Amino acid sequence: MAKAQPIRLDYNNMTADLLDNQGFSKEQISNTLKQAKQAHTQVEAKRGQGMQGWMNIISPKDEVVASLLAAAKEIRQKFDYFVVLGIGGSALGPLAAFQALCHFRHNELPKAKRRAPKFYVEENIDPERMASLLDVIDIKKTMFNVISKSGSTSETMSQYLIIIDILKRELGEKAKEHIIVTTSKTSGSLIKIAEKEGFKAFYIPDGVGGRFSQLSPVGLLPAAVLRVDIKGLLAGAIYMDKRCKNANERNPALVNAALSYLSIKNGKNISVIMPYADSLRLMGDWYCQLWGESLGKARNNKGEVVNVGQTPVGALGVTDQHSQVQLYAEGPYDKVITFIEVENYRKEVVISAGLQDVPSVNFLCGHTLNELIKAELHATEYALTKSGKLNRKIILPMVNAHTLGQLLMFFMLETAYMGALLNIDAFNQPGVEEGKNAAYALLGRPGYQEKARALAQAAAKKEQYII
Repeated sequence: MAKAQPIRLDYNNMTADLLDNQGFSKEQISNTLKQAKQAHTQVEAKRGQGMQGWMNIISPKDEVVASLLAAAKEIRQKFDYFVVLGIGGSALGPLAAFQALCHFRHNELPKAKRRAPKFYVEENIDPERMASLLDVIDIKKTMFNVISKSGSTSETMSQYLIIIDILKRELGEKAKEHIIVTTSKTSGSLIKIAEKEGFKAFYIPDGVGGRFSQLSPVGLLPAAVLRVDIKGLLAGAIYMDKRCKNANERNPALVNAALSYLSIKNGKNISVIMPYADSLRLMGDWYCQLWGESLGKARNNKGEVVNVGQTPVGALGVTDQHSQVQLYAEGPYDKVITFIEVENYRKEVVISAGLQDVPSVNFLCGHTLNELIKAELHATEYALTKSGKLNRKIILPMVNAHTLGQLLMFFMLETAYMGALLNIDAFNQPGVEEGKNAAYALLGRPGYQEKARALAQAAAKKEQYII
């Protein structure tokens, strides 16, 4: 096995050494790391317990992995389309891995080059979206992966009801061969439906929440179907986890959490994630859910009202240099920008010669797009630092399964450490539940009559404010 290539954290541009007024002093960082070490102890003490089951990473040699690979092979042999029905972490994780590790034009490739089904993730319930999916797939050649831990996720289960109705009308008894579920083994509605209907099932461990589920069958099955190296993905996560076992300044996720905590305490309430690689674009969406849903909390563990959190924002280099960077450079000092750099892209493209009479363009000739995107990153990093804006950089040697596994684990561990630093529960989402319950009541779900009454008694909107 090839030697692992570690991802690295460069936080020079967070320090007072480079940012006189806004950067953090060595003393500030050192003192915060002492607090972070306590947070590390708290997180490790609960490893594998409660909703920290995600910390027990599946071994690449586990029989679950073998079973996933076998199911993926069979799906590739029998189906031309693979559709995920899921929302939140059940959609964002599979999408991020797909974008990172598969061909950018996967669905447009001829089947011989694609070597896997066309892939779709139905992450929303816009009726036009569902109708458009049915226009581009042959339902008789499609495998649907229904992902819901509880089996009561309204969005996912509404999609399931629509699809199973069509499948039964088109295929009768064979409809069950076109559904595979990923759900809880021990509770919830979906496992009961799967057992009744005869659907094949993979299981989400009880201690794994949606936004922490990419390294479970939630993310591993779609990845395996697409021929992603899921063993490499898991090995990368394990490698990062081992790097982060010690509570010291060589633990990159812990140091990043300390810097994030310092940033919040100093009024930096926005966290921008900005990869300079299209392959990592959707990692930004995944990060936004992980960071926002985990850390945005009204109350701390003592029940005190604290209203903490840091708003995550996704950006893409260099695209958003032409939209958002103006704000980052000259706007308020309320952000910390995290760049993601890729040292070695998987392709090289040379900029062709030409336009000798246009010096402002001709200077590009003979360089590569690889050189250009790196120059753009370093230039933006320089400009923001010159403007006194906090920024740091995560460096990937290359985008592959192992480094992506490292990156996923890095962010999940950082989030757990941040929860402990902020003294909040990073693994619940009461704000989300309130909205879910209101939607249940509006649609007449049994048991939600009291919530329906509360909604009926809510203050009515005034016409004067609708123009």
